Amino acid sequence: MFKKILIANRGEIACRVAATARRLGVKTVAVFSDADAGARHVLACDEAVAIGGAAPRESYLRADRILAAAQATGAQAVHPGYGFLSENEGFAQACADAGIAFIGPPASAIAAMGSKSAAKALMGAAGVPLVPGYHGERQEPAFLREQADAIGYPVLIKASAGGGGKGMRRVEKSADFDAALASCQREAQSSFGDARVLIERYVTRPRHIEIQVFADTHGNCVYLFERDCSVQRRHQKVLEEAPAPGMSAGRRAEMGAAAVAAARAVGYVGAGTVEFIAEPTQDGSDLHFYFMEMNTRLQVEHPVTEAISGVDLVEWQLRVASGEPLPKAQDELTIRGHTIEARICAENPDAGFMPAIGRLDVARWPAHVAFRRNADAESFHDPAAVRLDAGFGEGDAISPHYDSMIAKLIVWGADRAQALARLDAALAQTHIVGLHTNVAFLRRVVGSRAFAGADLDTALIEREHTALFEAPPLPLPCVVGGVVAHALAVGRARETADPWSRADAWRLHGAAQRRFEIEVGGEHHQVRLERANGTARITVGDARWPFTTSQLGADRHEITVDGRRWVVDVYANGEQLTVFAPEGSGAALEVDVIAHAGEGGAEGGRLTAPMPGKVIAFLAKVGDAVKLGQPLAVMEAMKMEHTITAPRDGTIEALLYAPGDQVDEGGELLSLAALR
Repeated sequence: MFKKILIANRGEIACRVAATARRLGVKTVAVFSDADAGARHVLACDEAVAIGGAAPRESYLRADRILAAAQATGAQAVHPGYGFLSENEGFAQACADAGIAFIGPPASAIAAMGSKSAAKALMGAAGVPLVPGYHGERQEPAFLREQADAIGYPVLIKASAGGGGKGMRRVEKSADFDAALASCQREAQSSFGDARVLIERYVTRPRHIEIQVFADTHGNCVYLFERDCSVQRRHQKVLEEAPAPGMSAGRRAEMGAAAVAAARAVGYVGAGTVEFIAEPTQDGSDLHFYFMEMNTRLQVEHPVTEAISGVDLVEWQLRVASGEPLPKAQDELTIRGHTIEARICAENPDAGFMPAIGRLDVARWPAHVAFRRNADAESFHDPAAVRLDAGFGEGDAISPHYDSMIAKLIVWGADRAQALARLDAALAQTHIVGLHTNVAFLRRVVGSRAFAGADLDTALIEREHTALFEAPPLPLPCVVGGVVAHALAVGRARETADPWSRADAWRLHGAAQRRFEIEVGGEHHQVRLERANGTARITVGDARWPFTTSQLGADRHEITVDGRRWVVDVYANGEQLTVFAPEGSGAALEVDVIAHAGEGGAEGGRLTAPMPGKVIAFLAKVGDAVKLGQPLAVMEAMKMEHTITAPRDGTIEALLYAPGDQVDEGGELLSLAALR
């Protein structure tokens, strides 16, 4: 076993690898960019080395600096995590040339699977089923459109060197092909340095099912069952589970054998994932499957495999990379229970999953276990617990330079129904304030008819749009009651023995009254709290609600409003308050009228950058008349392209940036004059 390893990554995966290394007595070295000097993964390791600027190309993608850090600290091996250099054959070879073990497959295997086109040809020769399509080297746009026309629409354009949903577009008709191809190639070039694409038939009602494989240097190769990753947005995974619902034992064995054959075909070593696209058989009793790609690294969703198999995949990676044989043979591997992982991301689902940046002013998690092995069992998962893999905590900031994922919440149950219930409860106890997240959206997905009933495919989010994006808000009495309870608790905390320190609006004669100006969901409400003779009521407009409250903790309150009881957690950030209740959360603004006196109205109709990023293209020119909602600009931020639309009708007066320019959040991209 190695004495010391360097972890060439950041965030939760770097913390995750460090946890297993610590348990095995292996020292760890972190690397960090200027933006990550105080990050959690730096603190999780025994040593840390600065490697450059905030942008990945100046730090985490600098193979030379990472290798220099490994040599300077005496690290015997490099664990690449996922993303960044994890599937870079040049980096893997550079490690080998420097006499440093690469904790992953050999460079030749990465090269073989690095091109989707070449990989599909290799898999076809190995007898692995393929989706009909064009996987060749010719890349002229007109030729590719001809291939798509011949395949038949809808088709899927995919970056040949891609992964993570980047450089992928679904095209419904020939007229849309050229624009989709250009966008796909731009994103592929930006993300992977390779604009080549392949074209495939778009499988109707596709499910994304992948097989975890593991091989050693002694000729052994096994599969550790499947993961269903069908729930996706923008071709990126949202929820992952294992085992796949509705998968027969026979089909599982067949897919596992195909995955092992794929790994053996390229001389694979270490942890890898063979991804398949699957569709129901004609009678719906089972699944057809087709090879999609192989990810030559550990996957984001590896914890679900760990939970059902009882295997620490990172431990296996370290053992195999140090020359040991696989700890278990295929017939020793079994499935236990059901597990689901939710990716908690800094993004706004209601704004097209636009990534968000900012500070985690509040980050409260459900009761959970960190990654560990039980002392009294071979399996490290605790069936009664929730697992949290996180690279951020309260007070940390989400940077625009990297991926938007904050943490992964993983639950295990004896069966799928129990896992679903545990995940909903864990998400309800996850309280994040300070920036947009997808936590509420994840709860809606978990509770949706389709997901709960295992009616899965990659279009589930679109199919369930009404339930997922048009859910009713938290009831107004709950939000208002939470704001009032919080205000009363703050007042009590400030009281001293001096009776004049009381802020309860006590009067010698008549009822005590306190007024609040509260905005909820864009609507302004004048709220009055009246207390007399030991009772209280809240008045909002014509509504009068009996009200009681008791404080259960620093931020927790039990409230009863108009006969309904809630236990709520309320967090304040200036005038902004967030109320968490069992059925969801709600935001409120407690307006200080005096503080805002004299403020003018906000400017309307400006086309501004929603976050820091790079201008990729403008889709209109000076002098063009545009309509509300018309796409006007494309920006790249947090590894994804985002289309910016017109905030109103108007005429473009000037483009204030050029393609390739960096723009700060709120920067005005163009000036838009009113139509005449």
